[in-house]
Amino acid sequence: MRPVESGELTAAEVAAAFAAGHEESLAEAYRRWSPLVFGVALKTLGDRTDAEDVSQQVFVSAWRGRATFDPSAGSLSAWLIGITRHRVADRLAARGKDQRTLAAVGSVREEARTAPVDERIVDRLVLADEIARLDDPRRTILGLVFYEDQTYSQIAERLELPLGTVKSHVRRGLLHLRDRLKEVTHGTPGA
Repeated sequence: MRPVESGELTAAEVAAAFAAGHEESLAEAYRRWSPLVFGVALKTLGDRTDAEDVSQQVFVSAWRGRATFDPSAGSLSAWLIGITRHRVADRLAARGKDQRTLAAVGSVREEARTAPVDERIVDRLVLADEIARLDDPRRTILGLVFYEDQTYSQIAERLELPLGTVKSHVRRGLLHLRDRLKEVTHGTPGA
């Protein structure tokens, strides 16, 4: 690019320098044609922020792809408008995808709000949480009773505890769970 003041170069000279990779030509191309690129993007997208983003993307894409630009095949401004149309189409597609995603999330949220809650599942989760809070060996013993359906004798043998101790832990554990579940279901403080 010949060293002259900005604006003294012809469009063809700017295009040739751009294709040759002269960095100054990018600044000159932006100065000359960014209002055109922005205007096309704004008119199509109807959103100033999106149009600004698209304009920036156009010039970044153009610079990165400058090796594919042939000044003898057309003007730089026309090539930039072609890139603009592609970037606008990409932005519109992204908007559509975003809208579909939001609609899908909204319908899932709506289903979650209207779906009936299976109280048995809630009870099982609360029970599992309360059993997990117990100290050992009571937690282990109640876990074997509830989750593995073992008898007191099997538990006593497995844990090498007297049968009476196992029964005592089960009884105290059940009383504790009953009190805790009353608090949870009735919303009593301490729940």
